[in-house]
Amino acid sequence: MRKRKPPKRYLLPDPKFRDVMVTKFVNNLMEEGKKSLAYRIFYSAIALVQAKTNEDGLETWKKALNNVMPSVEVRSRRVGGATFQVPGEVRPDRKVALGIKWMIKYARSRNEKTMEERLAAEIIAAAKNEGAAVKKKDDTHRMAEANKAFSHFRF
Repeated sequence: MRKRKPPKRYLLPDPKFRDVMVTKFVNNLMEEGKKSLAYRIFYSAIALVQAKTNEDGLETWKKALNNVMPSVEVRSRRVGGATFQVPGEVRPDRKVALGIKWMIKYARSRNEKTMEERLAAEIIAAAKNEGAAVKKKDDTHRMAEANKAFSHFRF
């Protein structure tokens, strides 16, 4: 076991919007260390969202991210040889991390031609409370609701 917790690393805000959440999102979007490409994809996706919805692109993205973040999840817990799916609250930092990962994962699996278009389409869908990332959140909540009977095994 560790002697102490590692220090929390704090991110610098992004150059355009001066927002730390954008930096977190771009860091998850980045592949093979190509951060400038990830920034370019994100900013052009936000511009596309702004053009398609005639609303502020960053605000739409934040609304979409809030719609994707789960509040409860299930965790496996072994009790007496049996494994139970125990529902529990999600920590705020994990909530953000899951929302970002799901949004990027389901944007990548869409059918549009470029990643900018895929990400923009996923953001617009999530802002309207539809799309694959929101469905994933609903499935997670539904699973937690179904396993509410095992909540007394919470640790």
